[in-house]
Amino acid sequence: MKTHTLLMPLDMHLHLRDGVMLETVAPLSAYSFSGGIVMPNLVPPVETLEDVRAYKERIMATIPNDYFEPYMTLFYKNYDKKFLASVSNDIMAIKLYPAGITTNSEGGVSSFNIEEMRETLEAMSILGIPLCVHGESDGFVMDREAEFMSVYELLAKNFPDLKIIMEHITTKEAVEMLDKYKNLYATITVHHLIITLDDVVGGMMMPHNFCKPIAKRPEDKEALLSVALNAHPKVMFGSDSAPHPQDKKESAGCAAGVFSAPIALQLLCDVFEKHNKLENLQTFVSDNAQSIYKICPEFKEIILEKRDFIVPNIYGTVVPMYAGKTINWAIQSVE
Repeated sequence: MKTHTLLMPLDMHLHLRDGVMLETVAPLSAYSFSGGIVMPNLVPPVETLEDVRAYKERIMATIPNDYFEPYMTLFYKNYDKKFLASVSNDIMAIKLYPAGITTNSEGGVSSFNIEEMRETLEAMSILGIPLCVHGESDGFVMDREAEFMSVYELLAKNFPDLKIIMEHITTKEAVEMLDKYKNLYATITVHHLIITLDDVVGGMMMPHNFCKPIAKRPEDKEALLSVALNAHPKVMFGSDSAPHPQDKKESAGCAAGVFSAPIALQLLCDVFEKHNKLENLQTFVSDNAQSIYKICPEFKEIILEKRDFIVPNIYGTVVPMYAGKTINWAIQSVE
């Protein structure tokens, strides 16, 4: 049986939600990952030190038997330096959402006025707190990420010492930005390495493939594959695994989000093997993140084997990507 070993895999963009949903999904990520950057877009959002610590406690209470480090984040506001210094040891990054652009982002940034943001972003630069950004405009859905490149350029030029993570990039324009500015980095999901818009609305509507940013064109997927498969040093894996109850996905007002956490490593093995790049998966799924974020997760070894695995139809109330389908890799053991 063919196997592949990964050490300390990391998910650098993860939604765990809260309450019953948290209890359902957190153990699934904790099983196969050493840690993950947890998004702060709860209701209400994570905005204070007390919020951060309380949310981390709730996460850890759901995963008593698996080692997993939740790297916490704050929901972006114009914080002052004193506050940021007080919370810097408890967070890994701050997440910026354009207002209303995705789930629970209504309180996000409505105007990218650099002077209004300067105090916060300069303080983050000094304190070494990265800025994670959901990079989309409010324009036509297929153009939203490409249109946001001008905002990334504005941020990168004005705050050259600020580490900026372009989250879940989906376009060739975003890939091209990686080598333009030394302080720009990116996460890439597994589903954007696999699907295009055709897999969402090309035939029958596939609600469990619908996410934001929406999957793009074949040439965009090829651009993402080029940097992920070759382990570009400025890209890292971030699942953007985003669970919603089945009735919120399979409805007229379909919620945006692909739930991939339970099968993310298995799908990545398949993608990298098919392109004869399995030797680069460790770098993409762990080593680059450790270097970019300056973290050293505790040891964890995941052994995957190439054998048929039928994806469960549902986890709690959440339907995963490829529900009921057979995929080519499975987790053999976790140490």
